[in-house]
Amino acid sequence: MKYTEIKVQPLKNHKYKVLQEIRYKDVYIPRGYRTDGADIPRIFWWLFPPNDSDILPAVIVHDFLCDAKKYHKADTYFLAIMIELNVNKIKRNIMYRSVSLYTRFIRR
Repeated sequence: MKYTEIKVQPLKNHKYKVLQEIRYKDVYIPRGYRTDGADIPRIFWWLFPPNDSDILPAVIVHDFLCDAKKYHKADTYFLAIMIELNVNKIKRNIMYRSVSLYTRFIRR
């Protein structure tokens, strides 16, 4: 998956609307799906912007699967997509651990 393949429309309040369907493995995200980007506390936005284009494809898939209450798959695919996108290993590990904690303790 490449960011150039992801077509989104920015909305207010750091949200996006998916303009073209997204497919990743067994996941189909329909056109019109809305995501709020990564749920990162504002204090950390300088380091990890919530809608960072480097990880946006991973964030969209993660949000979609969390909305479907498929948390383990969401976390697994989030990491796999970041690896495919060649996200820096340190950033990737911090982001993965953060979303895993979030889905484990807050979102459920």
